[in-house]
Amino acid sequence: MSCPAEVLREIPLFALLDDDELAVLGEQVERKTFSVRQRIFKIGDPSERAYLLISGTVVVSTIDEDNQEVVFHRPGPGEFFGFASMLEQTPHQTNAIATEESICVEVDRHDLFTLLERKPHAGIDLLTVLSRQIHDAQALIRSRATRNANEVIEEQATRPEEIADAVARFGGSWSFIITFALVLIVYSTANIWLAARAWDPYPFILLNLFLSMLAAIQAPVIMMSQNRQDKKDRLRSELDFEVNRRAETEIQGLASRMNLMNEKMDDLGDLMRELHSGRSTAHPQNNAG
Repeated sequence: MSCPAEVLREIPLFALLDDDELAVLGEQVERKTFSVRQRIFKIGDPSERAYLLISGTVVVSTIDEDNQEVVFHRPGPGEFFGFASMLEQTPHQTNAIATEESICVEVDRHDLFTLLERKPHAGIDLLTVLSRQIHDAQALIRSRATRNANEVIEEQATRPEEIADAVARFGGSWSFIITFALVLIVYSTANIWLAARAWDPYPFILLNLFLSMLAAIQAPVIMMSQNRQDKKDRLRSELDFEVNRRAETEIQGLASRMNLMNEKMDDLGDLMRELHSGRSTAHPQNNAG
């Protein structure tokens, strides 16, 4: 059925058209109503037409490499979906399903050509709608990208932080303990053997000074490395939270689908019972005849 000019006037894309142009366009396009869970188009379908949502809710989704459904776009009133495929005349790359009773305007290429011939400025509005969908796709890619916490930390690390990590790794290893113990043994033995000629006789006051200085320097360096480790842990926690949030969203989507399937099965059961009861009442009448 055709679409009234009053309905088209409320659509941002057609806001610049005058009454005559709206009337012509309304005779060309069609207004269609989709019921709950009705598929508007699916991946691989011919893209002869695009749709513009007037009312209701439509979910446009695609399938990623893990065979998981990813919600690509939730068009609002006045927004297009399936538009890029129609322009390119390529099969649809997404699925579009009405999640509630929805009213859409069906537009084909001929309708669009007529619109642009009569009102060229409407092309800017058209490009704006497409740019929003591109931004939505980019945001989706950013939100689904998996980041490695170690790689992110290494990219942001400065030279002093890398030195602090190296010092902390060496200071907490058996190599440091064995090397430091050998140095202390050699130092103490040499001063004891030299006796009166020793540069640091017992009780090795100079050695104690060096050890205190080493401890004073080593402690803040190790703390710097610990702070970087805390930063890694916080980043890992944030990434885990994002993964858990996406998993929760997918689980909720699966739960809603299961509930919807149960409702459909209940409706089907009610319909079967009604048909069965109708046949049961029809048989006695036939027998009586």
